[in-house]
Amino acid sequence: MLAAQLQSYLAEANITATVEQQQQLIAFVGLLHKWNKAYNLTSVREPEQMLIRHIMDSLVVSPHLEGERFIDVGTGPGLPGIPLAILNPDKQFVLLDSLGKRIRFQKQVQIELKLTNITPVESRVEAYQPEQGFDGVLSRAFASITDMLQWCHHLPAASGKFFALKGQLDNAELANIPKNFAIEQQITLHVPHLAEQRHLLLIKSSD
Repeated sequence: MLAAQLQSYLAEANITATVEQQQQLIAFVGLLHKWNKAYNLTSVREPEQMLIRHIMDSLVVSPHLEGERFIDVGTGPGLPGIPLAILNPDKQFVLLDSLGKRIRFQKQVQIELKLTNITPVESRVEAYQPEQGFDGVLSRAFASITDMLQWCHHLPAASGKFFALKGQLDNAELANIPKNFAIEQQITLHVPHLAEQRHLLLIKSSD
């Protein structure tokens, strides 16, 4: 049932995934559903809804990823990082979260799905100092874009970008972006069977 739904959603979103990748995505939903009962990883309880709100909501970002090294800040149980890592085996994803139980879950996913391109890291973002900057800094968990830019300013490489995943856009929030940053692109995302707005903002430092 879930497999057929996923196939349909991928086709609707014009996203290509191999049979193995689709199996991994379904297995990830299964693990999320199983661990959620004890770990309370997400407020979404039903696997059918997880498929839309977590898997597809993450995957629609994939066509816009440029580069090879990404960090998913405040990733929670690994969203959007794990679905994106499954779909992009040629890219590396650091999954950053400050809660140990979320990192333990990510490591279990890493083992069970045999994912070699994710690195779960337990740390607060301001304390995390990478050896080299990232091509992309992803986040869909921050309350405001300004907070994201202030707390994550040390993470991108010189040519790196911030990938801010937002629901409905707030014009006041956009107007308050710090002066040394600029919105390079504003993309409207379509998530199959989700009747809510989704946007991707690509932001670069203008320093």
